[in-house]
Amino acid sequence: MKTAPVVFNNTVLRDGHQSLAATRMTTAQMLPACAELDSLGFGALETWGGATIDSCLRYLGENPFERLGTLKKAAPKTPQMMLLRGQNIVQYTSFPDDVFEAFVAATAARGLDMFRVFDALNDVRNLGTAIRAVKKAGRHAQGAICYTISPVHTVANFLKLADTIAALGCDSICIKDMAGLIQPEIARALVKGIKERTKLPVVLHSHDTAGLAAASYHAATQAGVDWIDTSIAPFANGTGQPDTLRMLAVLEGLERCPTYDRATLISLGKHFEKVYTELSKFTSPANERTDTATLIYQVPGGMLSNFRNQLKEQKMDGQLEAVLAEIPYVRECLGWIPLVTPTSQIVGTQAMLNVKFGRWKNIAQPTVDVLLGKYGATPGEVDADLLAAVEKKSGQKRSAERQADLLTPRMPKLKEELRAKGFPDTDEMAVLHAMFPQELDKLLKPTPTSAEIAPVRIAPPVAALHPQPAGSSAHYSLTLGGHTYPVAVEELGS
Repeated sequence: MKTAPVVFNNTVLRDGHQSLAATRMTTAQMLPACAELDSLGFGALETWGGATIDSCLRYLGENPFERLGTLKKAAPKTPQMMLLRGQNIVQYTSFPDDVFEAFVAATAARGLDMFRVFDALNDVRNLGTAIRAVKKAGRHAQGAICYTISPVHTVANFLKLADTIAALGCDSICIKDMAGLIQPEIARALVKGIKERTKLPVVLHSHDTAGLAAASYHAATQAGVDWIDTSIAPFANGTGQPDTLRMLAVLEGLERCPTYDRATLISLGKHFEKVYTELSKFTSPANERTDTATLIYQVPGGMLSNFRNQLKEQKMDGQLEAVLAEIPYVRECLGWIPLVTPTSQIVGTQAMLNVKFGRWKNIAQPTVDVLLGKYGATPGEVDADLLAAVEKKSGQKRSAERQADLLTPRMPKLKEELRAKGFPDTDEMAVLHAMFPQELDKLLKPTPTSAEIAPVRIAPPVAALHPQPAGSSAHYSLTLGGHTYPVAVEELGS
């Protein structure tokens, strides 16, 4: 019996430019491509989520909800998809369920069709509210597994995780390989196993950072994967997804090779080449090439390129290899957490602190929060001595509760704050105010400098480390996702 062709999703309007151009593509640069993208019959166009909402507000002076509505009108036939960070929404901290539910409802009302939901720790407790909210809105809920490699991340354990995610009621499952680590035979085994056990459609999402994605997509296609994510060069390959034309060539000859109009893809490539040139100050050759060091350090490509700039700022540019070598050690101590926003930034910054000051001499507050369970349950056991020292110094015990259960509903208060500022008190404005209050203020009350493009930062950003004045109780402060934390929270010694 003839099997159905694999379906391509296209990420050029979200992950493509997030991975290769610091999420700086504007809506105006997207619109000329929308009709052709819509004509190709992709399974979905990824247009929203991830860092795009932050970037719209922080750098581009755009209302992200307006972008979503505009793109939906410009490409009405193809389902539109977003990446959602579980209970973190698109930020770095957990939000109460009422804020989350309002966000999903407002996003669905703007035309978003498919919500890909992940949790950085693969803690399924942080997916349940999202999946229920998406289903209530009548949209497609896709539960995601963050793929990584460690002693506790085995094929058998990933399959058990897929069972648990399926039980939450999602419509499909995504294998989210954010660092481009998945090998062809592992992809084959996971796709086959998940489909057999859950009977749900499966999508494989990968990055070509280590050069494996195309081969793994080929193996997954043979194993029966339903969708794979591709992009359009030059917003493809390297730290992005494989190029669509390239993947058609890789799959040619297979019974499941799909058909997408090559002339239209070539036309789109010419448009995006122009856009790539326009965004040249946000692009880098380091993002465009294969980096096999990813297989050792498991650092997502966008973070790796930005890491070099951060180390230069700290006068540590000659210590890149030492910091990268420290990352697996920090990961192990923190319970083998996957490296994806926000955990990649947390682990990377702590590795930098360990190299700069000595191991655990200075611990950033987000690291403390991971150890205390404030981001969720870690996949493995955290280092017992480190946890004991942090509990003693902080006066807190590690929590086993879902953090959102400890949060007070905020929507009424958020709307009250908006009215006090003279801003609209819609659900859209309220959820943006919850996540990005300063950026929303600048959008709604623009100043002469608010439209200026900020200095280059390759998304996702590594946290910025700032020296503090003499006499301060903290040696450094850490800026992560718009929040500032003291770094020298714990002085643990050797």
